[in-house]
Amino acid sequence: MSEANQPWTQPMPESQFELMRRILDAPSPVGLEGAMTYGVLKPHFESFAPEGWQLHQFKGHAGVVLDSHPGRDDLFKVMIIGHADKIRMQVRSIGDDGKIWINTDSFLPTVLIGHEVKLFSEDPASPGRYRIIRGGTVEALGAIHFSDPGQRDGSKGIKKEQIYLDLQIHGENKKQQVENLGVRPGDTILLDRPIRPGFSPNTFYGAYLDNGLGCFVTAEVARLIAEAGGTRQVRLLFAIASYEEIGRFGSRVLAGELEPDVLIGVDVNHDYVAAPGIGDRRMQPLEMGKGCTLSVGSIASEQLNRIIESTAREHGIPLQRDIVGVDTGTDGMAGVLAAVDCAATSMGFPIRNMHTISETGNTQDVLAAIHALTRSLQALDALPDPHREFLDNHPRLDTASPLAHQGGAKPQAEADDA
Repeated sequence: MSEANQPWTQPMPESQFELMRRILDAPSPVGLEGAMTYGVLKPHFESFAPEGWQLHQFKGHAGVVLDSHPGRDDLFKVMIIGHADKIRMQVRSIGDDGKIWINTDSFLPTVLIGHEVKLFSEDPASPGRYRIIRGGTVEALGAIHFSDPGQRDGSKGIKKEQIYLDLQIHGENKKQQVENLGVRPGDTILLDRPIRPGFSPNTFYGAYLDNGLGCFVTAEVARLIAEAGGTRQVRLLFAIASYEEIGRFGSRVLAGELEPDVLIGVDVNHDYVAAPGIGDRRMQPLEMGKGCTLSVGSIASEQLNRIIESTAREHGIPLQRDIVGVDTGTDGMAGVLAAVDCAATSMGFPIRNMHTISETGNTQDVLAAIHALTRSLQALDALPDPHREFLDNHPRLDTASPLAHQGGAKPQAEADDA
């Protein structure tokens, strides 16, 4: 796995972008993640997994885990987690005029208006068989002519109860026309926007980067480790979880079942520099195009972070420090939620417009995460005794050394850059 060309500084290869696109495009809403896990990732894992690696499957959800050393509980276990579930809309009721009233889940109602969607309807006559309806749009107000002045000038918003799906139904028996399709309350609706390369170099955009990107990174780390010959004293668990968007329930099951010693959640993060209207909050300046991110604070293990940061610095991989407070907001919390004793943290990549149809990311940030994680896993495997490393080396602030004023001169590297 040569890094002579530093892949995170290069455009993402077309074949790799296509794999990322297929993972992100898989229709995998909360509770129905099988399209991504079984339709795309399971075959991909099987295409490169060395002999002896095993795929774990589960009864209560469609999560999967690729295990490098099945049954070897004596080894130091490291779990990398992305989550396959996407936020979605659901049919709430059908009106007499043919409007399909919907719940909007974790979307802002105002970002949905006018967008094309896919409705997945379970066949009432054949439970377990799904059909897809395309061509509908999400609406709330109709024409501007029917809006009150506050909505026209933007001073009044849109309530989630106003959102409906328009299938262009007309004529007689409008409600019956919809019901004849087998559309029922609870049916899933997803935004219809595939991933495309962006206008600016190394960018891409579309719906549901959250969190197919974390699954893509997890899968690519697994492939690189497999191609490099695997690990000797670290058992790797490449996990694709479910239910993150409703409380991180799937990842805590995976952690509870497999009890990792180290757990790293991989998920999208925010580009705070580009985010509108938050300048006075003084958020950390995470920025798309400046590398992957690493969580600091909350339950994030300083020992684990030290290994990742040191490894990234050694290989010249750009890494941004993310402040997470009391909760990582990702599956990095799975070990704590499952009451498993593990060192945990979370890695990500800043994106824009999260939970919209036009989420935007940078391929070099994603590549940086892939290679930072890969090299960090190899660094863990090279430790004399990973178990004792984490048991015996918890940071102690009572041993902190005094720090004196350092003056105002810029380090030479910064002066050269300036």
